[in-house]
Amino acid sequence: MLRGVADVNVLVSALIGKRGPSAQLWIEARIGRWRLVVSPHLLAELDDVLHRERFRSRATVEEVDSYLADLRTNAELVPDALPPWPAVTRDPKDDYLVALARSAAVDALISGDVHLLELVNPVPPVLRPADFWAMFQEGR
Repeated sequence: MLRGVADVNVLVSALIGKRGPSAQLWIEARIGRWRLVVSPHLLAELDDVLHRERFRSRATVEEVDSYLADLRTNAELVPDALPPWPAVTRDPKDDYLVALARSAAVDALISGDVHLLELVNPVPPVLRPADFWAMFQEGR
């Protein structure tokens, strides 16, 4: 079964976008067609981002809390990769995602972040949500 780590930007889009590849990926992960891999650090970052006031026009606190609970139930929780994380991106805050994707041995890191997408031949590959969606559909 295909496994992937989704960056916080993808998980935010899945909640507030309601459509598009990020939302489609979340729907398919919820029903067990691929494994979304998360860690405590990733979930804490997502919780922090989604509870910011600027998201209230897009999702209520209740919707955010329900989404986070759904993630904890339906995603594969793995331990965080232990710091210090190798410096592989121009943004040190993104390095934990690469370390997580590597330690969890996933098929891809799913992100729209330019600091991750610009990596040359990363292992695992960094794919935009639309590209991971296409890969998922090919493998079905």
